[in-house]
Amino acid sequence: MICCFPIRFIFLVFGGLVYMPILPIDTGRYGSPQIKRIFEERDRLQYQLEFEAAVAKAQAQINMIPVSVAKEIVKIAKSDKITLERVGKLEAISEHDTAAVVEALSEKCSAKSKPWIHYGLTSNDIIDTTISMQMRDVFRIIEPKILRLALILADRSVEFRAQPAVGRTHGQHTSIIAFGLKFAVWAAEMATHIERIEEGKKRFLLCKTLGVVGTGSLMGKRALEVQKIVAENLSLHPVDAATQVIPRERIAEIQFLITLVGCTLDKIATEVRNLQRTELGEVAEHFRKGQMGSSAVPVKRNPIKSEKVSSLARLLRSLIGVALENIPLWHERDLSNSANERFTIPMAAILLDEMLNSLMSVIAELKINTQRLTSNLDMTKGQIYSEFVLDALVKKGVSRITAYRDIQRVAFSALQSGQHFRDAIKRDSHLARKLSSEELKYIFEPNNHLGASSEIIDHVVNKVRNTRNKYFDHKSKLSL
Repeated sequence: MICCFPIRFIFLVFGGLVYMPILPIDTGRYGSPQIKRIFEERDRLQYQLEFEAAVAKAQAQINMIPVSVAKEIVKIAKSDKITLERVGKLEAISEHDTAAVVEALSEKCSAKSKPWIHYGLTSNDIIDTTISMQMRDVFRIIEPKILRLALILADRSVEFRAQPAVGRTHGQHTSIIAFGLKFAVWAAEMATHIERIEEGKKRFLLCKTLGVVGTGSLMGKRALEVQKIVAENLSLHPVDAATQVIPRERIAEIQFLITLVGCTLDKIATEVRNLQRTELGEVAEHFRKGQMGSSAVPVKRNPIKSEKVSSLARLLRSLIGVALENIPLWHERDLSNSANERFTIPMAAILLDEMLNSLMSVIAELKINTQRLTSNLDMTKGQIYSEFVLDALVKKGVSRITAYRDIQRVAFSALQSGQHFRDAIKRDSHLARKLSSEELKYIFEPNNHLGASSEIIDHVVNKVRNTRNKYFDHKSKLSL
């Protein structure tokens, strides 16, 4: 059971209670087992015990508590003696989840060790550092997936680097692009997301051991030394200053970065959905044997994975508002953030994991209809080349505004009559004497107008590879 989703349907079966999942995350519909395991109650308990062990070990290292005591606390914390079931029973009495963990640990330790368990700490030292430990491990799963998507996108950008396609703004044909440039733009942004996350870790993967109001009151001036040791041992960063809680700006930044990645995924998914529309038909999600697009219409092939990504992105974006609301807590803290974070933090991580898994599959298997790419270029009967006609006239000394007005006049007339734009230019007395047939032939060839697309794609491919080499080498904790 995932700790952030405690709600269950309850059925009476043979005189007993059976708890059934309500939310689709609990049913296994969304998110990989690896990402969900991080937030399950049993694993959360292990994170908490690991933290308690790390604090005791650090305190013994600087002779704050006896070494023998620390060894026993570490040994018991790492054993299987502290069970979720026992913690649950203790929580039912105390109505305090963290106190229940400390009590369960204390029950298994000797009399000499009991006084030193949780020494100098407060509940949110455990809670907030556990969140950081969970998110540390979330990013170890998420970042390699972001990179894999970036690599897939980079490969597809190279595959279609020389394929002319319609460039659209406002939903209208504007000019010509290399179709591979679409993938390159997305690949570059995915690589940048990895940079953002890596740069942010020192700000939000934080360890706190400073007690009730953030002063380290019981441990005194050596509290900072303990915190530094614990942070290093847990692959975290010591908090600069805190109240009873780590400032919620740090949690909001995590939510923002996760959502920012999700918005890029939504951008990609939205483009796939648009390009798969029957009227465009330039791409299509892979349709497997036996798959059904509609219960009523046998011929439907719907972009369901991309639509799922867009749908989950809307939910993901809504979580940012909650994270921002959690920043202004009362004085040194209150509990108004606590309950909602049990939902929002795991939900954000699990939803992004699902979105990445889905979109990696979509892009890797995306069908590109090059015939439609070519035919769509001709849909406006040559009017997509107007930018290049204008450029040619300007280079011949025609003022830009005069050339613009002449091209617009001829183009609008050709559109109304159904005439090809090139033929209309040849028949126009003003334009025909400025542009020869050979010049028009060059202008109306799409492969001549890909600009620096190839160089841009090469640059992006190098950026993605450099990101892989920088953050995913053999020394990194991130692995593909």
